[in-house]
Amino acid sequence: MHIVILVSLFVALIFGPSVWVTRILAKYSKPTDRYSGSGAELARVLLDSNNMPHVTIEETKSGDHYDPIDKCVRLTPDKYHGHSLTAVTVAAHEVGHAIQDHTGYTPLHLRTRLVKLAIPAQKLGAGIMFAAPVLVLLTKALPVGLLMVLGGLLTLGFATAVHFITLPMEWDASFKRALPILQAGNYLHSNDIRHARKILLAAAMTYVAASLVSLLNIGRWWAILRA
Repeated sequence: MHIVILVSLFVALIFGPSVWVTRILAKYSKPTDRYSGSGAELARVLLDSNNMPHVTIEETKSGDHYDPIDKCVRLTPDKYHGHSLTAVTVAAHEVGHAIQDHTGYTPLHLRTRLVKLAIPAQKLGAGIMFAAPVLVLLTKALPVGLLMVLGGLLTLGFATAVHFITLPMEWDASFKRALPILQAGNYLHSNDIRHARKILLAAAMTYVAASLVSLLNIGRWWAILRA
């Protein structure tokens, strides 16, 4: 019974935030004609009003994000073309990141460097985990294999750590950049502000939710090794 409870709590911890984020974004994606302007159109207005005409806006299928290298706000089709509360609020969140970049917000630049390291680190970690058992079989050097496994687990966990330590940056983009701009400019219906707060929280939690799910990769490797 205790094991069932522990497993249930673990599953809730791992998947709960991701389910909540998905639910909130989906909930306020309707009605689809809530606003006259689309997410992309609002993003353009906000960028121009904050002296960032050089920042472009593009449609993407790889998730809503701001690219500080290309100076581009990228929105998924439902946000780029969408006229829902979710579409315009998420667009404002990504503009919040553009404002961080424009004002020299240090945590954003730190995250950019860390993410560049995290992607190859994940691939390296997986490669190490595959190679460790083979190396042990070939060399009969168990301590070397154990060190490789430990290094692999730590490397796999690097991406998860990156998302956790950058949560304050996401919070800043949502509640110190996007929300004040939306309120000051009266871009949202007055009764939508409280709902927008939930969406902005969901936008800030997106990477954390994804990183929690990524912990399953570490757990999977650990289970394989124990077996």
